[in-house]
This record gives sequence, structure tokens and C-alpha cells, in this order.
Amino acid sequence: MYTYLSTGKSILLLTISTFFLFITANAQVRYTSTAVDLTINGTSTLHDWSMTSVRARCEAVFDLSAAGQIAGVRSISFSTPANALKSEHTAMDNNAYKALKADKDPFISFTATSVNVAPAAGGAATVTVIGKLVIAGMIRDVQVVTLCQPNAADNTIAVSGRENISMKDFSIAPPTFMLGTIKTGNDITLSFKLTLKRS
Repeated sequence: MYTYLSTGKSILLLTISTFFLFITANAQVRYTSTAVDLTINGTSTLHDWSMTSVRARCEAVFDLSAAGQIAGVRSISFSTPANALKSEHTAMDNNAYKALKADKDPFISFTATSVNVAPAAGGAATVTVIGKLVIAGMIRDVQVVTLCQPNAADNTIAVSGRENISMKDFSIAPPTFMLGTIKTGNDITLSFKLTLKRS
């Protein structure tokens, strides 16, 4: 009985010590976006097209090691107004907003549900995020792989990544132009570059 209790107490003390050592070694830090470049690239029967938004917001909470490297991610959320996406053609923008149902569901958003962090070259981290992507009011689970590069000099983290999306997965009818003579392809690519700063 004595041996059992001693072993149990030892395991408990070791678990508690490990937990507090992790907390001490890794600081939980909140970041918000200061610069955002979100681009949607697609195809059409006439030529490739792109729309870009610089009006987006991202918030994240990272666990940082004493060396300033990313040890874990507590939360990530991202949103952009659908009507903040702009191309070089107003007519295309208006048709895209209709397809995205921007009047009814004005935001494109993403919220992480699980995150995996792996070390990358140069002190960066490959952060694989699974979460809920909302487009045109439809919610789908997607996986996004990002590269996160901390910069201790200015307390920022540069984040970049891309993800292929099927518009039909979100019940979006690919927009058409010129009375239907120009049709866009179903598949699009979301590319993003963010600068996150300690908040």
C-alpha cells in the first residue's frame, strides 16, 4: 500500500511539474493582423482572373518558446467582407458579390478547430489548421497549411499559405459575364499573406 501511494504521488508530482514547466517555458501571446493580402485566383473561358482584399482581420493566440519560436497555437480566426474583394472590372465584382450572396451573408470567415505545429527552416513553423470556412453562408471543414515566420525584432509573425476551393462545395454558381458568353471555372485558389503583431 505504501509503495502504491508513493508511486502515485510521484507520478502526480511529475505531471504537475511538467505542466508548470511547459507554462513557464512557453508564453501565450495574442496577435492581430496589421497587414493583409488575400487573393482569389480563378479561370474563365476568356482568361484567368483574380480578386484581392486588403480589408481583412485575423486574430491568433500563439504559444512561444523562450527563443521566440512557435510551440503551439491556441486559436486562429479570420474574416473579410465579401464586397472588399476587388478585381480590375466593376462588372465582374458585382457579379461576384451576387454569387457570394454578399447582401445576405456579407463576410467570408474561417475559425480554427484544430492545429498542428511542426518546425520549419530558419526558425519558422509549418502550421496545419483544420477549421470552419464560411462562404456565402455555407460552412465547410477545410484544411489549410501555412508557413509562420516569427520576427523577434518587431514582434511580428509573417503568415502565408494557399488553399484550393470548389465553389460548388459552397453552393456557389460560378459567375458568368457578357450575357453568359464568358463563364468562370468552378475551382478557385485562395492565397494569403498576413503580418500579425503582438496586441
